[in-house]
Amino acid sequence: MVPRILIVGTGSIGSVYAYIFSRTVSAANVFTVCRSNYEVVSRQGLTINSTVFGQNLKVRPQVVRSVDEAVAESEGQPFDYVVVTAKAIPSTPSIPDQLRAAVSENTTIVLIQNGIGIEDIYRSAFPSNPILSCVVYLPATQIAPGTVQHSEVELLHIGTYPATAPPQHKDSAERLAALLHAGGASAKVHQDVQQQRWSKLLVNASWNPICALSRSRDAQFLHSSPYAPDLIEGVMLEIAAIAQASGYPSISSSVVDYQIGRATARSLPGVEPSMLADAGSGRNMEVDAIVGNALRIAEEKGVDTPLLRAVYTLLNALDGSFTRARQAKA
Repeated sequence: MVPRILIVGTGSIGSVYAYIFSRTVSAANVFTVCRSNYEVVSRQGLTINSTVFGQNLKVRPQVVRSVDEAVAESEGQPFDYVVVTAKAIPSTPSIPDQLRAAVSENTTIVLIQNGIGIEDIYRSAFPSNPILSCVVYLPATQIAPGTVQHSEVELLHIGTYPATAPPQHKDSAERLAALLHAGGASAKVHQDVQQQRWSKLLVNASWNPICALSRSRDAQFLHSSPYAPDLIEGVMLEIAAIAQASGYPSISSSVVDYQIGRATARSLPGVEPSMLADAGSGRNMEVDAIVGNALRIAEEKGVDTPLLRAVYTLLNALDGSFTRARQAKA
C-alpha cells in the first residue's frame, strides 16, 4: 500500500521533503499545509532549485491551509506519516493539538525541528504512536513563495523518541529511511539520535542568538571585535558541558574548536543563521527550543552557564519586541 504523508509547515525544509516524498509515493499522496505561501503553491505548486537534486524541479502536492482541511480532503483515508517541519515556536492551539485529527493509531509522527527537548509535548499527546526525532542538514531558503533554493548537502538523522522505544517504533524509523532513500535522499537511523541533536545545538544555540542580537553574519561577528571569538567559544563550551552532563561526552572541546575553525575560515560576510533572518523580518524565533530548553537542562544537571543565561535573557527580550510590534499594528 502506498504511504500517505502529511507535511505540516511547508517552508523551505518542508518543500524539499515534499519533493523527495513525491518521487516515491507520488504527489497525490503528499499533503502539504501551507500558510503564508498558500495562494502561490495552490496555483503553481512548488519549485525546487537544488545543487543536489537539480534545477527548476516542479512538484504539485495536495495543498491545504490546515490539518483539518487535509483530513477532509483525504476522504477518511489515514495518514501513515505526519511530518512536522514547522518551527518549534509555542502556538495556540499547540502543534500536537493541531495534529490530532490527522493521527490514527498507525500514524508515525516525524519531527524535523531544531533544538533540544522538543519531543515531550508530542510524546504526551500521542503516547502510543511512533515518534521519530530527526536532525536535518539541509541549507535551504524560500526565496519567493513556493520557490526554494537548496545547496551543498541533504542528510536526515533519524531516531525514535525515546531511544528505548519498542521494536515496532524502531521499524518505523527504518521504513522512513527506506522511503527517503527511494526518493533519492540521504538518511541515517540511530539507536539514540540525541547525540546528533546536541551536536547541532552546539552550533545553533551559539551562532543563532548571537548573530540575531548583533545583526551580523557569523564571519562579520568574528571580525567585529577582539573579544568576539572568545564569546562564541565560551558559549559553545557551556553547551558542550550541558551535553556531557546529559550523557554525551563526544560533544567535547575539540568539537568546539572544529566548529569555531569552520566559521573562522569563512570569507566575509559569512553565513546567515535562521534567527538572524527571522530577526531581520521581525518574526518570532525558536528561543526556547534552541536556547531555553538547554538552560533548563543545565539547571537540572547543575551546570553553570552564565554566558548562555545572558544570551537567553537578551534574546527573549528581542523576541518579545517582535510580538509587541505586531500587537501594536493589529
